[in-house]
Amino acid sequence: MRPQAAGNSATIPPATSTSRAWAHWITLALLLVSCLTVRLVCLACKPFWFDEAFSVEVARLTWVNFLHLLWWREANMSLYYVLLRVWLHFGQSPYFIRSLSVLMATLTLPAIYWLGRLLFDRRVALIAAALFTFNAYDVRYSQEARSYSLFVLLATFSSGLLVWWLAEPSRRRLREYIAASVLAAYSHFYALLLLAAHWLTLKLARPPQIAEDLPSSRLRRAWWTTGLLVLPLLTFVGKTGAGPIRWIHRPGARDLVEFFEHLCGSDHWPLALLYVAACAVALSSVGPRLWKRHPSRDVWRLQFLLIWFFFPIVLTVLLSFARPIFLGRYMIFCLPPLLILAAAGLERLRRRWMLGAALVVMLFFSLQGVFFIYDHDFDSERDASESASNFILHQAKPGDAILFHIAETRIPYEFARSLRAGGDTASANFTDKLGPEIVFPHHGQALDYRDFTGKPAPDLVRQAASGHAQLWLMLMNNGTDEKPDATTVMLTQVLPEFFPNVQRWRFAKVEVRLYSR
Repeated sequence: MRPQAAGNSATIPPATSTSRAWAHWITLALLLVSCLTVRLVCLACKPFWFDEAFSVEVARLTWVNFLHLLWWREANMSLYYVLLRVWLHFGQSPYFIRSLSVLMATLTLPAIYWLGRLLFDRRVALIAAALFTFNAYDVRYSQEARSYSLFVLLATFSSGLLVWWLAEPSRRRLREYIAASVLAAYSHFYALLLLAAHWLTLKLARPPQIAEDLPSSRLRRAWWTTGLLVLPLLTFVGKTGAGPIRWIHRPGARDLVEFFEHLCGSDHWPLALLYVAACAVALSSVGPRLWKRHPSRDVWRLQFLLIWFFFPIVLTVLLSFARPIFLGRYMIFCLPPLLILAAAGLERLRRRWMLGAALVVMLFFSLQGVFFIYDHDFDSERDASESASNFILHQAKPGDAILFHIAETRIPYEFARSLRAGGDTASANFTDKLGPEIVFPHHGQALDYRDFTGKPAPDLVRQAASGHAQLWLMLMNNGTDEKPDATTVMLTQVLPEFFPNVQRWRFAKVEVRLYSR
């Protein structure tokens, strides 16, 4: 903090000080309302895609199937799935389902303000809150039925509780830090990278509290306790290996540049350049001391933010040379340190008009990014599985059957069916009458954990084909037309033996075929 702040307070009249405090809190309240509004606008403009439908169908499973699936292949994001199970009791519409993520993002704003105030002061905290409110990257993922907003919220709390404990050690705060860290890990297992960054910060840097009399052994015990509590998750990661993320591609230099542009909240370089400049101004305040183990609060808080931001990104990029594990949205928990660093740089602009102008320009570009993501995505992974499913449900005739190229393709189809059934997934109309008869994957009346993986065998395909006049086929993630996967090749060879006629329809990343006699 700036040393002159305390001295100046004595010269400020009480009435002026009170009015400034009121203006500060009113501004924060307006930012909170704006944060909620920006994320609720156009919340249902974009269709549900595979990942979102997957979240909903996992949360709808019976408890036995739910726990089976978590241990078998979906322990990641398990906390979000549990919260979504509760949330679905109050509404089933896409808008309401996504609003859980909006709620988490709105709660993140006061968390970022709190962390900014712990590290710097109220002014920096308010600027960071403003940058977060209109950050398009966070808006994009807070409008999605996935765990990313929850992940950012808990990562911010975990880091804030660590900083608070270092400033004012107590057993209660250390227990809260452990709880927040464990919950963050169960919201996304990449939170383990955040805990590694916390450890690295205290190993490489030296907070003034530890330099004096803080018993760091308590923190080591806290990390051991955290490790024991996330042991089921670590066991799951060890059991499954990189299988669940084998689809991630190795990042190149351009991918990293685009990720930084997107994280700043835009798909163009001007906003990213402004963030770089603001962060550089913040770091320049300590000069060469930044690279030393200096027992100074001014130095350590910048080192803390830098390590939190850079370590997870650099480590995952380096490991990606052996096995690709870097994915932009998995690094979203690195957003809070970037915002607070940029806010600290803006706050160092001594003249108010310079600070105001710089902040207005950054928020202008940020709003451009927000309007962009209302209709687009920063990434290109969203598929049209919902549209393809609705097309089949609309065109299918009584007596038709449907076969899915891989088991997971049934997931968005089930979600589309549930919307037509009014969200009542347990009704007889839903399980028996809505849409063609499902021949694969099919292990019972309702979806169960075994329906989330697998591929159809040739004998099953022949048996299904012989008993129906028309058979629908829905394909996703099946390679390219020039190089289809083995299952697509098998289906293309077997089904024409029974059905001389075939029609094809193309959707984004989805192909629908209708085989008929």
